Amino acid sequence: MPKRPFEPVIDQHDTWLAVNPVQGCPKGCTYCYLQDLGLTRAKPTVLATPAETLEQLLAHRYYHPDLVLALYTCTDALATPATRAHLTALLDVLGASTVHNPVCLITKCAVTDDVIDCINRNRAVGLPVIVYLSYSGLGPDIEQGIDHQALRANFPRLHAAGVPVVHYWRPALPANSTPDVIDDVMDWAARYAACTVAVGTKVKPTALEQITSLWPELADPHLDQQSADSVWPRATWDFIQHIPDRYAAHPLFQTNSCALAYVLARADRAGVLNTPTCLGANRCPAGQRELCRREVPQQRAVTEGDIDAHLEKIGHPHLPYTLNPGTRTVVLGQPVPLRDRHNLAQVLAVTVRSPQDPAERYWPGRLSGAQPLVIEPRP
Repeated sequence: MPKRPFEPVIDQHDTWLAVNPVQGCPKGCTYCYLQDLGLTRAKPTVLATPAETLEQLLAHRYYHPDLVLALYTCTDALATPATRAHLTALLDVLGASTVHNPVCLITKCAVTDDVIDCINRNRAVGLPVIVYLSYSGLGPDIEQGIDHQALRANFPRLHAAGVPVVHYWRPALPANSTPDVIDDVMDWAARYAACTVAVGTKVKPTALEQITSLWPELADPHLDQQSADSVWPRATWDFIQHIPDRYAAHPLFQTNSCALAYVLARADRAGVLNTPTCLGANRCPAGQRELCRREVPQQRAVTEGDIDAHLEKIGHPHLPYTLNPGTRTVVLGQPVPLRDRHNLAQVLAVTVRSPQDPAERYWPGRLSGAQPLVIEPRP
């Protein structure tokens, strides 16, 4: 048995279904949420072949054809020749299957020609593939092992190849929150990416010491950073609240679900429409807002029968809850794991509220009701 505490091959995150047949990353990003699992600076381990991955995906209690799939969130699939080969084989297996879920690939590494060719041939047969480029202006002292010139070069190369690109601007730390770094990142990404997702810094309950080594202010015992959706330096937060006019045509989202809806030309399914986040935080194009205003009210009504059936499917039969059909809000009567709450929310397009499980290892997320935390600079 492997000694590392591997994550499930199929797992549910707050805005997508994670597919992790390879785990362990040779890079050494010091903020990485895999660090406390022993999965950074590690040789990638194959837990499932591409064919086995497809089989597990389709058989999993979380699988639903409407969900977005995020591939290889426990490694960077472009980090080594072996992981790249696994990626291209998996994309080909998915493209040849009945799966037509949108697929997201997140990377900081060079996207090679063979990967671009594979993405485009599978997009041509109906598998929507989106590349998230995780680029935030941090240097090699923090993102150890990353070729930042190659990362920047991905933007024009993928854009020229017709591959949809989302700029993933994360994490926000004091080191990348100066005006010159922010401008350099946004000036480059806004030329080529369909949109930017800015998500701040996530503080996992088991990784507070890891994050405070990079951001000492977070050691303040009066802060409740682990209940926050995300943590922001004041400079970055103020920038995204008051983005300069030169980026007026570039969409910027604080909710990844809205970025995905925009890129996929879908309406909101996460209950964001007309919330303060929708109206005051996301810089959403007028056409997308109109799509959501038109289609969200037309969503099929959710019933107690729908909820009962899905709770049973994911292992919670007879769980007490209340449903507000008008707001599509489900309030669970007892704590359940976040991954189960997220899956219920995404499959049925409902908002889920629940008592917090004190043993939960993951951050709650804005879709679960958590809010951002902004940290003032030291005097």
